[in-house]
Amino acid sequence: MRYFRRFTVSTAVALIAGLCLANASAGERDKPLKVCILSGCALYKTEESLPAFQKHLEEKYNARCTWAVRQADDDLAGLEGLDDCDVALIFIKRMQLAGEQLERFKKYATSGRPIVAVRTASHAVQTWLDFDHEVLGGNYNWHHPVGPVTTIAYAEDAKKHPILTGVELTKAGDALYKNQGHAKDIRVLLTGSIPNEPAEALAWTREYKGGRIFYTSLGAPDTFEQAGFRRMLVNALFWTARRNVETRAP
Repeated sequence: MRYFRRFTVSTAVALIAGLCLANASAGERDKPLKVCILSGCALYKTEESLPAFQKHLEEKYNARCTWAVRQADDDLAGLEGLDDCDVALIFIKRMQLAGEQLERFKKYATSGRPIVAVRTASHAVQTWLDFDHEVLGGNYNWHHPVGPVTTIAYAEDAKKHPILTGVELTKAGDALYKNQGHAKDIRVLLTGSIPNEPAEALAWTREYKGGRIFYTSLGAPDTFEQAGFRRMLVNALFWTARRNVETRAP
C-alpha cells in the first residue's frame, strides 16, 4: 500500500510537470513570429514592396514585424530589433555600415540565427561583402541583362521541401543573377534560366553555424505581387525559425 501511494504521488507529479511543459510549449507556439525587416534598396522599391508584404504577413499569419530602415548609406536605423527577433528578413543593398551598426549586423549574421535574404542581400553591406559567400553561401557575380524573362524550374525533389509548399512560380521579370561558384553545401530549391545562358541557382537553403538560411535572388516589385513568391517568403520565415506555418483564422 505504501509503495502504491509513492507511485501515485510520483506519477501525479510527473503528469503535472508534463502538462506544464505542454502548456508552456503551446504558449510559445501561440506567440507571433517576430520578424525584423531590414529594408534599404531603392532600385527595387523596398519602401513599397516590404510594407505591403508586412501587411500580408501580419493579416494572414501569426507574425509581427519590426523594422530597420535605411536612412543614409551608412545608417540603418532600428537594427536593435535584431536582438530579440526570431528571424531577420534582409533586403538591403551595398550599405556602408560601420562601427556599432556593422558589428550588430555581423553579430546576428554570424551567430547561427535564422535569415531570409532577398535579391540584393547578396551584396547587402559594401563594407562586409563576405556576407554573401560566408553566410548565405552564394557567389554573386553581377547579373544578366535586364529584359529576358527568367524561366523558373524546381530542383530535383525540391517540391517536397516545406518552403515550396503551396508555391507556384514559373516566370519572373527579374534580371537573372549570376551565382556560378556558390558554396557546395547549399540545397538548391529553384533554378532560373534565360535563352542561350546556363541555368543559375535562384533560391536555396543552407545551414550555417547551426542556423537555417534561405536566399532567393528574386525580389523585383512585380515578383512581390506574385502570390507564389509571397508564399515562398512566408514559408521561409517560419521554416528558418523552425516553426510550422501558423495561419490566422479568417
